[in-house]
Amino acid sequence: MTDKNQADEVIIEAENTQPSKQIAVPTPSYPEKLYIIPIHNRPFFPAQVLPILVNEDPWEKTLRRVAKTEHHSVAIFYTEEPFDENFNIESLPKCGTLVKIHHVSKEDDKLQFVAQGITRVKIKGFLTHKPPYLAEVEYPKNSEDSSNEVRAYGMAVINAIKELLPLNPLYSEELKNYLNRFSPNEPSPLTDFAAALTTAPGEELQQVLDTIPVLRRMEKVLPLLRKEVEVARIQNKLSTEVNEKISKNQRDFFLREQLKIIQRELGITKDDKSADADEFKARLKEKVLPEQAQKRIDEELHKLSLLETGSPEYAVTRNYLDWATALPWSIMGKDKLNLKHAQKVLDKHHAGLEDVKNRILEFLAIGAYKGEINGSIILLVGPPGVGKTSIGKSIAESLGRPFYRFSLGGMRDEAEIKGHRRTYIGAQPGKLVQALKEVQVINPVIMLDEIDKMGQSYQGDPASALLETLDPEQNINFLDHYLDLRLDLSKVLFVCTANTLDSIPGPLLDRMEVISLAGYITEEKLAIAKKHLWPKQLEKAGVPKGKISITDSALKAIIEGYAREAGVRQLEKRLAKVIRKSVVTLLKEPELNIKISHKNLEPLLGMPIFHNEQVLAGIGIITGLAWTSMGGATLPIEATCVHTLNRGFKLTGQLGDVMKESAEIAYSYITSHLKEYKANPEFFDKAFVHLHVPEGATPKDGPSAGVTMASALLSLARNQAPKKGVAMTGELTLTGQVLAIGGVREKVIAARRQKIMELILPDANRGHYEELPDYLKQGLTIHFAKTYKDVAKVLFS
Repeated sequence: MTDKNQADEVIIEAENTQPSKQIAVPTPSYPEKLYIIPIHNRPFFPAQVLPILVNEDPWEKTLRRVAKTEHHSVAIFYTEEPFDENFNIESLPKCGTLVKIHHVSKEDDKLQFVAQGITRVKIKGFLTHKPPYLAEVEYPKNSEDSSNEVRAYGMAVINAIKELLPLNPLYSEELKNYLNRFSPNEPSPLTDFAAALTTAPGEELQQVLDTIPVLRRMEKVLPLLRKEVEVARIQNKLSTEVNEKISKNQRDFFLREQLKIIQRELGITKDDKSADADEFKARLKEKVLPEQAQKRIDEELHKLSLLETGSPEYAVTRNYLDWATALPWSIMGKDKLNLKHAQKVLDKHHAGLEDVKNRILEFLAIGAYKGEINGSIILLVGPPGVGKTSIGKSIAESLGRPFYRFSLGGMRDEAEIKGHRRTYIGAQPGKLVQALKEVQVINPVIMLDEIDKMGQSYQGDPASALLETLDPEQNINFLDHYLDLRLDLSKVLFVCTANTLDSIPGPLLDRMEVISLAGYITEEKLAIAKKHLWPKQLEKAGVPKGKISITDSALKAIIEGYAREAGVRQLEKRLAKVIRKSVVTLLKEPELNIKISHKNLEPLLGMPIFHNEQVLAGIGIITGLAWTSMGGATLPIEATCVHTLNRGFKLTGQLGDVMKESAEIAYSYITSHLKEYKANPEFFDKAFVHLHVPEGATPKDGPSAGVTMASALLSLARNQAPKKGVAMTGELTLTGQVLAIGGVREKVIAARRQKIMELILPDANRGHYEELPDYLKQGLTIHFAKTYKDVAKVLFS
């Protein structure tokens, strides 16, 4: 039949066809020509009755033509690739299945029909090569084999299927009844049915369909079936384990819920909502809240009672109430206003720092006289390692107040101070509210460490957020963004620490009382090492007292040769290293008692890092004094005449803008007053002068080197060396006035370290010098200069 003849056939609509309500019984007479429908998922076996879903286009024409035929049958063939417009009908496999079509229905752009597998079918030749595909077919003969081997395989297949049925819940009772119709006497349909049960790949199932001899087919199907049984058994085991866990959890859950209901009925306990509300109310019984805070908390408690415990809003409200009720609204810690106790605590933890300790005692004395200490803001400024943090702890201990410390170093988000808004997920209060919740009093000592190292970002400026916190006039009504309630921080004693004042904003610095901590001199470090650092390191290493000892000369050698910084951190590290090295020796010789003197330090610590600096002397060389963030230092300045060919002035030493200006001012002043200081008035007219500050790799800047630079230039112009053993500091004006400088204590300590006992200081700093402890002033000769003439008299008589 040609494609044209097929097109001329009368098409009967599939929806008008009344298919048989009963499954047709196969007959020996099968059609010689069949329409072909390829399917992609897996092969269709003769023993199957299953629904099949195909696309409306192009299979609607095929089903309409099948509906016209008397046999209502098609041939279904498996194809590995999905059907598309480029499909090659010649690529179909050797065998397919003749199926009878029942119950054709249409839904959206899909067609569905029930296919009843009848028998295997092979294609002899195609009559059409475009849908609807029509082909001449033949039916391979399936000779029944009744040998014992076939019967044995048949029994094995039936047993395997029976094993599979209880393991897979997809196989119902109807399927078990369906299986009862098969027997070892009918091996072919039994084998096809068994193959259809498996989840083997389509290629393996097609091989089964292509195999006509029953025995060979059974040999292919039985391994597939056994594999399916093993997979089902493993899956069933896993499912059983999971179900047992789930069942246990469900059982525990139901029992707990029943227990809650029983306890609630008996009045033994309450539900979660009531328990939460009662807990929050119980927290507030001993506290007196401001009217605004009490009203807000009552509103939140009422809101909590209306919400379901599982709702997200319930968790947010509960978290808010947890914070709001946990604060110590009216709980005041009792202060120990005993100056003798405070003095004892300060002396116990700190050697030296007498001026700082006296200032703290004055602060406590005011509180003792008044009967209470209102919140104050103290700023401890000094180099690293001088004991700023430990002084804050000592203040808290001497007052008997709780101590809370948090570092502001690197903080860039103002929410760390004032909290997040409640609208954010994971919002929480700021550090100050967290501190009050932890210490449980309204008047703790709170240390704001590293206040000079705060940053700024798009998230805000925490330094500005601190203005409200540290202002005694404003912090009585401090507002945290999370709580949105006014808190009284006026009773809190704030202790801030910083290394320098330069990076602290002016408005913030104005709200704090500054107490400066300078570096320690050798005698103070020696006392700290003996009383605190050495015993602490011995205890840390677990070494008994007397097993390792150290002489005062060794401690002094460590201080001067290995730890010359302003604080004592490096000193502590060196002592720890000495003990570590000594413990290694003790492990080798347990009976040995080690005594460390200055003679055996080098094997333990290596060569000294610092050496006694030679104080430079000669024409054009002056020793100045400088302040750094690590403490004081000596600063030699050299001036020389390079040549006398032309006038010039050169500066080196990596100087900052301020020091460059100081050098220019000193050069101008000395040049214009050479005759007054008995120098050659024409010296600078022809001299090319080079002024250098050694250690060029170290940046230097600050307004205190003018006097020193002028003295170096005057010494060069007079061709006279200045007086030996004199160091100086001070800023110079164009009219010769000597201005005040900062860091007097640090500079005095630096001079004493270099054994320089004669100093020139600005007269404006006379008061700062007089405030120094007597042990720092002992043996010093101080000249106070109002003008540069006073400096020149000392240096050049």
